[in-house]
Amino acid sequence: MVSTSFDQQKFNDFVIKHKVVGFFEKPIILKSGRPSHFYANWRTIVEDAFLTEQLTGYLIEFIQSKGLSPDTIYGVPEGATKLGVLAQAMWAKMQPNYSQGSHVLAMGRGKPKDHGDPKDRFFVGVPKGKVVIVEDVTTTGGSLIDTIKALKESNIQVAAAISLTNRNEMTSEKKSVERAVKDAGVQYYAMSNALELLPKILEREKPNKEIVSAIVKEFDEYGESKLKLIGG
Repeated sequence: MVSTSFDQQKFNDFVIKHKVVGFFEKPIILKSGRPSHFYANWRTIVEDAFLTEQLTGYLIEFIQSKGLSPDTIYGVPEGATKLGVLAQAMWAKMQPNYSQGSHVLAMGRGKPKDHGDPKDRFFVGVPKGKVVIVEDVTTTGGSLIDTIKALKESNIQVAAAISLTNRNEMTSEKKSVERAVKDAGVQYYAMSNALELLPKILEREKPNKEIVSAIVKEFDEYGESKLKLIGG
């Protein structure tokens, strides 16, 4: 049974316990093109049925806590596809009008088909009504904004966008992801963020000083604000 209230501390503990956020001694290049010594990776969660069910419950609670009432929950292809489908199924069953034909299970294609009906080229089940988009991680928000634009071009109403974790980085135009998504005409929410998670995880995991220093510098260069370490 899904609760009707979202517990931020409980969700942060879930992120930390299951090591969604971790560190690299040598920086990796993110999809945004930026180097980074830390990652936020939800893949190990959504590869596990039990943990994905727990995550879906948190997502539903978060949607309710923001007063959203979507007709469709839609995962950004392909990082949040499974979560979007499972959340939509759970959400649909909670609605008083739930019945045959009441709710669609919508999926986006990572790569459009080169034939067929225009909407079938982009979707396996077209999102209907008010749509809440779900993304796993936002850095500069590029994939999320591309998804918003693609849905709007298909005349689909986007009510809000939610990311599981916001890395709290500025875009190349020096905007926060929240601002960039709002400029695309959509309200943005994050269920967790790096500025809150990293100090706790760094304190707990105690990586070497070079990694800590490199992450602090990342936020000096790209962050919405400076990273404040516990006891620092």
